[in-house]
Amino acid sequence: EARYATEVEALADDVLRRSDTARLVIVAGPSSSGKTTTTNRLAEALGRRGMELVAVNVDNYFRNLDHQPRDRKGDYDYETPEAIDLPLLNEHLEELLAGRPVESPTFDFHTGRRTGETTRLQLEEGQLAIIDTLHGLSRTVTGKIPAERKYRIYLETLSQLRDVDDRWVRWTDIRLLRRMVRDRTQRGKSPRETLEHWHYVRRSEKKHILPFLGDADFVLNTAFPYELAWYRPLTEDFFRAYLAENPSDGDAAERAAQVLGLLATIHPCEDLTCIPEDSVLREFLGGGRDA
Repeated sequence: EARYATEVEALADDVLRRSDTARLVIVAGPSSSGKTTTTNRLAEALGRRGMELVAVNVDNYFRNLDHQPRDRKGDYDYETPEAIDLPLLNEHLEELLAGRPVESPTFDFHTGRRTGETTRLQLEEGQLAIIDTLHGLSRTVTGKIPAERKYRIYLETLSQLRDVDDRWVRWTDIRLLRRMVRDRTQRGKSPRETLEHWHYVRRSEKKHILPFLGDADFVLNTAFPYELAWYRPLTEDFFRAYLAENPSDGDAAERAAQVLGLLATIHPCEDLTCIPEDSVLREFLGGGRDA
């Protein structure tokens, strides 16, 4: 936790150093990399330095369902940049960086449409715009904004753990466990839904995130060596039951077996009291100070 906090402070110093030219801060990273918490912690750190962030909620720029891209099964594919109304987002970002106000839309995920309500945004002296989005590094997402006007942050669970067989613990498996726990407790999704959707997540990461890592101005590690202990009691029974069904989904079954094998070697923990309320892990385990 101290290592992460130190990195956030170093990040805030660097953002402040570049703030004369870079007025748009982009927090990017794959699913469950800790973007929400990091954005909040960065805002606090910059606030202590006299700089304020104005958030542009990219989720409100999703296209209406009838204009959403679909995958090969006909399901709506929210994992691609094209799910966002990129022309409107870029137009609003250009206006904000020019000091002009914009009317940011509001998207209702229950209906899959914009509500018609808007929020007025404008940058004042001592303020920076910030967006937190999966595909923030993709050049299509902020394509109209010159590179020197952007400060791009990439988050990843850069774990350096090895398992009992001396194999590296996969970063994507940590993020899968995080998302399974959060989806079930906070979003009403079953672990099966999360697991069987994960190959779409990985496909999108490889296409829309990994090719642009070299554009990042700062890479922040959001992995915590102790977090696996809390995921075992929350997910192990599901993985055992899932594999007992001899599932036909090869990708999901292979991933389930791999993660279950890892969890079986981890000493479980259920007491959340030792996890700080502002930890990235609270984003997935719950009980954070903003809960």
